[in-house]
Amino acid sequence: MVDASTLECVWSGRARLGEGPLWCPERGEAGQLLFVDILGARLLVFDVSSGETRDWPLDEACCWLAPRDDGDGFIAGLRSRLVHLRLEEGGPRIVTPWPTPDDEPAGNRFNDAKVDRGGRLWFGSMDDAAEQSSGSLYCLEGRRLRRLDSGYRVANGPAIAPDGCSLYHSDTPRRVIHAFDLAPDGRLSNKREHIRFGETQGFPDGMVCDAEGGLWVAHWEGGRVSRFASDGRLDETLPLPASRVTSCAFGGPGLDTLYITTAAEDRDAEGLAGGLFRVSPGVRGLPATPFRVEADREWLESG
Repeated sequence: MVDASTLECVWSGRARLGEGPLWCPERGEAGQLLFVDILGARLLVFDVSSGETRDWPLDEACCWLAPRDDGDGFIAGLRSRLVHLRLEEGGPRIVTPWPTPDDEPAGNRFNDAKVDRGGRLWFGSMDDAAEQSSGSLYCLEGRRLRRLDSGYRVANGPAIAPDGCSLYHSDTPRRVIHAFDLAPDGRLSNKREHIRFGETQGFPDGMVCDAEGGLWVAHWEGGRVSRFASDGRLDETLPLPASRVTSCAFGGPGLDTLYITTAAEDRDAEGLAGGLFRVSPGVRGLPATPFRVEADREWLESG
């Protein structure tokens, strides 16, 4: 399916910890891919038409961005807080804070997020040293915040199945991807082990579902991206010239390009580590669902 001959590095700027790729079709002439360098505390934008990548320094590291359904910028997960952020010509600007978990341990930070079909934002937290099981899985619905699961060392890579009925979430150091049943009202149930990585595969990091239900997973310290069928069976694997592969997202006008982020931290001998890659995966993805800003108004009116 995936055409490995189309793999190319479109930016070789060596992000210390590249993460959070997000396709924004409305930006630029042919769309732009936004991504972050968490350890480098910067926001980056790859413009498809020009092939250029711009970056801006941040006062606080950003871990992910999710578009808002009102078109007014993004909900962003910074290291220690959630904010409404706009990306303007001069760079990113924080507009206002958003409800944030107030009981996270001091050594924790936020890590990775996805929006489901109902416009709810799912995001995780982690021990920054990846040693303590102090991370959690949260759901943000408008301004209503819930903790749904806990005990993670590194909560990572939420992904939503195309039918919206399953949520995938991993604990990276434990090499496990969990699956949950996701109800229309946002309730989770039936947590189960969906995929377990072997020692030679590295660790499951960021992931995304394609339109056919396949789950594409980045292998941290595994140097590859793999597609798994909906039943958890390994379908195919794409090797990359960087061992610390962090996340992936579909983009391009037809959502038929897979963009892949990597990390250069502690990988001085790898010339393309920390680069942004793209490849033709042979399958289409799904557009990023925007976060429903007004969901909280419905909760207030119904309460």
